Amino acid sequence: MASDTMATRATTPAGRRRPLSPRAGLTVLAVVVSAISVLPVLWMLSSSFKTRSTVTDGNLIPREFTVDNFVYVFTEVPFARYLWNSFFISALITAAALFFHSMAAYALARLRFPGREKLFGAIFATLLVTAPVVLIPLFLVARELGLLDSYAGLIIPAIFNAFGIFLLRQFYLGLPRELEEAAIVDGCGHWRVYWNIVLPMSRPILSALAIFFFLANWNAFVWPLVATNDQDLTVVQLGIASFTTQYASNWNYILAAATVAALPMLLLFFVFQRQIVESVKTSGLK
Repeated sequence: MASDTMATRATTPAGRRRPLSPRAGLTVLAVVVSAISVLPVLWMLSSSFKTRSTVTDGNLIPREFTVDNFVYVFTEVPFARYLWNSFFISALITAAALFFHSMAAYALARLRFPGREKLFGAIFATLLVTAPVVLIPLFLVARELGLLDSYAGLIIPAIFNAFGIFLLRQFYLGLPRELEEAAIVDGCGHWRVYWNIVLPMSRPILSALAIFFFLANWNAFVWPLVATNDQDLTVVQLGIASFTTQYASNWNYILAAATVAALPMLLLFFVFQRQIVESVKTSGLK
């Protein structure tokens, strides 16, 4: 054994490094990708404290540190109102979407009725339709229903999303049927099974979907731009765009406002990141 080891060492060129393992290579790749992803956020945060003359100097660390940008954002424009509008609209859409999507997904996963698979196929097919395609028809429908320039016009069209129904249906198909069958034998109806058994077991995926829905509606820009003209209904993304004039862009104010708008989302992610990870593991539920 000792002679075989010495022979192996002898055949190995002196000073040659061992190749990186696949795990080490993936770790290095993850670090590089993470650094590339975090760098724009750091640059935004740093530039929000720069003056207008130095905001585009390319330095990560400000040479002239100032908080006047944040003072301007909250005093010269009703940015706090914009933040409240985005929070109110996103929260209502998220709550309504989770409620209706979970009911629809449970019906498509567990209830048997004629045309169930065709209905699910039609819902799934809407994922292939991009938002700009339905923008004009959606605007015409909202105008006929009198939903323009109102909270209802910003909330109702954004509630229904095929992605949430599809993801929840796939999750419900993986739930053990024994629990539901035992509840039905005890006299529970479908509503009670859904409310007392299915929903509590859906907390991980509902938490992840809540973050996705809230983030998507917090960053909504095109539909609020089309559906509202009222200054009191302006959302945060439109408020950030208001710092761009016809001839120039006040990047120091834009980046300060973007930093304020991004902080709640970053906080939300760090608080609920465990739920997001758990939602990925739901496919292994037995």
